[in-house]
Amino acid sequence: MKASDLFIKALEAEGVKMIFGIPGEENLDLLNSIKNSNIQLVLTRHEQAAGFMAATYGRLTGNVGVCLSTLGPGAANLVTAAAYANLGAMPMLMITGQKPVKTSKQGQFQIVDVVDMMRPITKYTYQISSGHNVAARVREAFRMAKTERPGATHLELPEDVARETSLGHVIEQGEHRRPIAEAKAIRNAIQMIEQAKRPLILIGAGANRKTAGRMIRQFIDKTAIPFFTTQLGKGVVDERHHLYLGCAALSDGDFLHNAIRDTDLIINVGHDVVEKPPFFMTENGFKVLHINYTNAQVDPVYFPQADVIGDIGNSLYQLKEAITRQAHWDFKPFLAAKIYIDENLQEGSEDDRFPVYPQRLVKDIRRVMPEEGIICLDNGVYKIWFARNYLAYQQNTVLLDNALATMGAGLPSAIAAKLVFPESKVMAICGDGGFMMNSQEMETAVRLKLDLVVLVLRDDAYGMIKWKQANMQLDEFGLDFGNPDFVLYAQSYGAHGHRIQSTDNLIPTIEHAFECGGVHLIEVPMDYSENDYILNTLIKEQSQQRYQEIHKAP
Repeated sequence: MKASDLFIKALEAEGVKMIFGIPGEENLDLLNSIKNSNIQLVLTRHEQAAGFMAATYGRLTGNVGVCLSTLGPGAANLVTAAAYANLGAMPMLMITGQKPVKTSKQGQFQIVDVVDMMRPITKYTYQISSGHNVAARVREAFRMAKTERPGATHLELPEDVARETSLGHVIEQGEHRRPIAEAKAIRNAIQMIEQAKRPLILIGAGANRKTAGRMIRQFIDKTAIPFFTTQLGKGVVDERHHLYLGCAALSDGDFLHNAIRDTDLIINVGHDVVEKPPFFMTENGFKVLHINYTNAQVDPVYFPQADVIGDIGNSLYQLKEAITRQAHWDFKPFLAAKIYIDENLQEGSEDDRFPVYPQRLVKDIRRVMPEEGIICLDNGVYKIWFARNYLAYQQNTVLLDNALATMGAGLPSAIAAKLVFPESKVMAICGDGGFMMNSQEMETAVRLKLDLVVLVLRDDAYGMIKWKQANMQLDEFGLDFGNPDFVLYAQSYGAHGHRIQSTDNLIPTIEHAFECGGVHLIEVPMDYSENDYILNTLIKEQSQQRYQEIHKAP
């Protein structure tokens, strides 16, 4: 059969349902093969957005998300998305076209070395030079994308190779099991945990996989050991759990960081080096048990005393089955700190000032979103508030990026989330800066007839950097910009536009948007004026005071 047909059949054998992207003339044979397949082509308005959608598809399903571009400029536009997927451990395959490689007569027009360009930011990149090799390369790209640690892969299919006759055949997926931890490592870990006085569980990015979440919950329920999360570990366990201490959204000095000081052992489940740990081992006397798919990457502040290497779900199952609660475990300081943590999370949540106060925004969004509702955060200072103050009730219902932390991903990731979970309520939450980086995908959402709510948090500036600028006691400079009329902007795409005129109007407007269906953009003016004082001064002062109160001598 034609090589492009074999390529698409190989994708079908991998379970691919959607391809996100923008074809070019070098993809026309492949495009025709897609047309005659069961795969849906989701045409986007920018390749970067297509890559964000594919990565999010991979993140939510555990299967490989697929995106498509032409050569040169189209492939270059995938670079940010490749880094997004690779740093975020999201399984993704990028397919790019290329001019003929065997009889090319067009010089270097639009030609860059895409394979070498992708090499530093992917797990695997390859130019297919023969139609006979198509199926094997597709299988390998999918295998590499899904193998722990998951990430981005890339295949380049030149147009002359795509139209070749291939004698290859589809290579079906085999049955593969992840390695499991050895019994000695499990015994050592149990001894370490049982001998500790105040163990704590930290849930990191690597634990946020479908295969691990259930076992983590069972381990916590059996041992009654309190737990906390990194930003990318949010939602693995329902954060209404009475043993949940909080999310390490700030770098240091928060109530949670002070509580960590009382532990003598951190059971670090799924630590990923893209997120620095919310503790420095050099400054504390506690030990760390590293439970992950792969070995710890040792650095000056992270050097675990023991590890359990293998499938996380299986490791926790083995630990759960053999461990027993210890009478000498003492969690009173953590539970006392939790009272203060929960009290602090309520501060500002009823503030009715306008423009909207960040804590009130978070509280209102939590009130209006159902348990399975998904919020997709772009990147800005509001992400800190949501990571810290918004309780995730289910896994992968708070999609934020604490790996590449790129702007522009919020709306595309929300589109992908809605395609994966069409029955769930999905909301994109974007700053005005990040939204405008991929706002053209409003047309994609409208064309796909999605029910989607897009919150645009307006402060007419790059607010996260303004906060950092203030923290460094520098003068405000270079971070303010203008904006379009967002209501008219939404309407120009055929979407519905709304502008909040008072804080009390936020929840009714969101509820109305979800009830009506279709794509709704809601402009929300924001008040970030106290960010620097609250995040860098007030919280740290209050948390230190509360810590001292907990440890007052009787």
